[in-house]
Amino acid sequence: MADLPDVSTLVALYDQINNYGRTNGMKLTVHRPGRVTYTMRVREEHLSSPGTAHGGIVAGLMDAVLGAAALTQAFTEQEFVSTVEFKINYLQPVHLGDELVAHAEVEHHGKSLVVVNGRIECPVREALVALGLGTFNRYPATKRDFVRAVANQLGLERPSS
Repeated sequence: MADLPDVSTLVALYDQINNYGRTNGMKLTVHRPGRVTYTMRVREEHLSSPGTAHGGIVAGLMDAVLGAAALTQAFTEQEFVSTVEFKINYLQPVHLGDELVAHAEVEHHGKSLVVVNGRIECPVREALVALGLGTFNRYPATKRDFVRAVANQLGLERPSS
């Protein structure tokens, strides 16, 4: 397989195929590899009771921001990541219409694992909503069949004769 594109191209491609993020109205900003922000507005379909969001939507946002930070760091070495575990502390409830801002930064980028810290805030209410910590497994991009399919789509891989 030919070399993968640069980090910004991979992030743009990731944004295109990330159905979870798109479905939930999440917007990714990469400040640098290993440091990202996701924003999301809480909608009616995110509620578990009148006016209050289900904790799963907050956990999903936390997993997404932690994973994106690890992934952007891994992209610099033509690697991908998968979640090993993550922990979340819920600090404040989240309400319909809240604009959530999730930040994450890689704290440790080892030989096989990446550790990322994250936080979710609601700036309008000046509320810290949740804190999180995630561990991710690093692996070469060439280990996944879908990577080959994406590379083929981008014209990076030549079909075998």
